[in-house]
Amino acid sequence: MSEPKKSHLTLWICGAIVAAIGSALVFPHLAVKFHVGGEIFLRLLRMIVVPLVVTSVMSGILGLGDVRKLGRPGGAALLYYLTTTVLAVFVGLMVVNLIQPGMGTVDEASLAAVKAESDTNSPKARLLMALTDATGLSKEEIGGVFEEFSPGPQESPTIGTILKNLLLMLFTDNLFAAAANTSLLPLILFSIVFACMLTTMGSRVSHLSAMIEQINDALMRFVLLIMRISPLGIFCLVAARFGQAQAEGKLLDLVNQTGWYVLTVVFGLGIHACCILPLIYWCFTRKNPFRFILQMSQALLTAFSTASSSATLPVTMECAIDRAGVSERSVKFVLPLGATINMDGTALYEAVAALFIAQATGYDLSLLQQLVIAVTATLAAIGAAGIPEAGLVTMIIVLNAVGLPVEYIGLVLSVDWLVDRFRTAVNIYGDCVGAVVVERVS
Repeated sequence: MSEPKKSHLTLWICGAIVAAIGSALVFPHLAVKFHVGGEIFLRLLRMIVVPLVVTSVMSGILGLGDVRKLGRPGGAALLYYLTTTVLAVFVGLMVVNLIQPGMGTVDEASLAAVKAESDTNSPKARLLMALTDATGLSKEEIGGVFEEFSPGPQESPTIGTILKNLLLMLFTDNLFAAAANTSLLPLILFSIVFACMLTTMGSRVSHLSAMIEQINDALMRFVLLIMRISPLGIFCLVAARFGQAQAEGKLLDLVNQTGWYVLTVVFGLGIHACCILPLIYWCFTRKNPFRFILQMSQALLTAFSTASSSATLPVTMECAIDRAGVSERSVKFVLPLGATINMDGTALYEAVAALFIAQATGYDLSLLQQLVIAVTATLAAIGAAGIPEAGLVTMIIVLNAVGLPVEYIGLVLSVDWLVDRFRTAVNIYGDCVGAVVVERVS
């Protein structure tokens, strides 16, 4: 696809999002019916994620030639992920303390309504319902991704739960089950180890190595085909979701009640995406970071539409290689890993949401407690799955860490579907900058 056509496609995607929101506000009941088209587009993206991750990671490792060269880019990627996530959390804490969106914006009647609803439906049950609605997965499939939602009694999640989950997420007893649940970390670990082994076997596996490269090239060509219908799929996704909120009569009410909270999160995400990440990009490349944002615009718009880092991954890789000119070796190694563990936007959101709930319910958090939130939000974001609204699950852990009432998570639950789109776009942009940083360091 030529460069002019790609720019043309970006304009079509922008127009599709604007048209979708407009039609949802004017004809909400009609817009909801576009759900089927959006679901088909989302399934096309999800369908290709697992084979693309496996072949791209293997292809990236094979491209290094010598497995000893893996340490430098791997260490640079992990250091970058941790640094930007911590920076995002502190931006979130700074913004929420400055704006204080919870002070006086939530009345007693709203608090009482949220408390009454939590008495009849536990936060865990409400989160499970939100996740099944957002992802289209069954309750059993959600339990396969999040241990906290597995059948049977579960203990209240803590930081220990996060660390245990992070360790267990690296391993699986069934690669096919991991692929079925889109659990990418064990697949990435297997792909790295398997590809490293292939690099030590020389000419005996030359045909296998060549086949992996060819499959990866074919999958990337398939991504280009999907991108041709992306404006239509994105229109259906956005129209159906905004139409549902408008049809239920909740959209304006939600914005009126939690508008300051949404603005605070978006403002914090804007600082991170438009100041911190561009500064990091410029420091390593001395190039215009906003031109890079334009080059990655298709991936960012797709992330806003799907609210899923994993589903957006094929588009992100195509844009990074073909439009931004990032090296294939860096993209194939960094982006699959980043889509799983690099969640800048999620970390910032969790810090803001925790303090918003504290402010709305009258809890006065000390500096030490806010530092606990910073640490917990950083770890929880790393442990969040790359599916829509996964941050809600880890939000329970952040609230438990400082003793905030979990039942008031309903204050942010109602607008999470909207905020999730912005933070997913920031997650994707952070991954892309990480690929550039690793390319330069390596």
